[in-house]
Amino acid sequence: MNRHIIALAQISPALGDLERNLALHEKTAEEAIGRGASLLVFPELSLTGYFLKDLVSAVALPMTSPILGKLRDLSRRIDLVVGLVEESPEHLFYNAAIYLSMGKIQHVHRKVYLPTYGIFDEQRYFAEGGRIRTFRARVGRSAILICEDMWHPSAAYVASLDGMEILLSPSASPGRGGLEEGKFFTNARAWETINRAYAQLFTCYVLYANRVGYEDGACFWGGSEAIAPSGEPVAKAEYLSEEILVVEIDPAEVRRARTVNPLLRDERLDVTLRELERMRREGVR
Repeated sequence: MNRHIIALAQISPALGDLERNLALHEKTAEEAIGRGASLLVFPELSLTGYFLKDLVSAVALPMTSPILGKLRDLSRRIDLVVGLVEESPEHLFYNAAIYLSMGKIQHVHRKVYLPTYGIFDEQRYFAEGGRIRTFRARVGRSAILICEDMWHPSAAYVASLDGMEILLSPSASPGRGGLEEGKFFTNARAWETINRAYAQLFTCYVLYANRVGYEDGACFWGGSEAIAPSGEPVAKAEYLSEEILVVEIDPAEVRRARTVNPLLRDERLDVTLRELERMRREGVR
């Protein structure tokens, strides 16, 4: 199996400025292509910025948008994962990420879990996604989970049972938790724990692309990283600064991890389904 060079785009998009952010995507893609990457993963809502609030409908893009047409053309040279506000034919607005390759949109993931706590208010502005699917990508069987989706282990579990080998996680995570001397944001450490745990438990690569910059008083901390199926870090970007993290991944590592830890083989889907059905009947939540 061939190794793949992938790039994680730790960028700082401009809030609500589609044209400026498109130019940033094009510039970043050119650099990633120059460094030999065959896949470039952008953060959550990379085309729009995160704290959109009432700007959501103004920056929403249907799949036929000329902006996405430019990205489709670019994907003939490098595969892309791009975050955007998707407008459905019914004029519903989704926090979405698309996978573009060979001039086509190959996959769309609509964020399933919309946080509405603390500084987050996504359910007020977005419709909820309702499915988790894997898809064939150049780097292997892949799934996309957007930010808060990763905080619900059931999402990664479903993707794993659907054949996931590569977990792509675009994120827009603002720093939370007290900063003490010599320490970093509490939620940054939590993210790093989740990424390593998922890689090892589901014997897959985790490719986590988090944004940086300030927006609406919030500081996005970066720290994008690639984690091997063993749970060991392959590469990590700096905190707080813009960076294109380029790393080589080896699909043979998935096979190696699943040989040593045959967790997927031993998973009891029948037991899981039976117990979930029991809890639904009993009204357990």
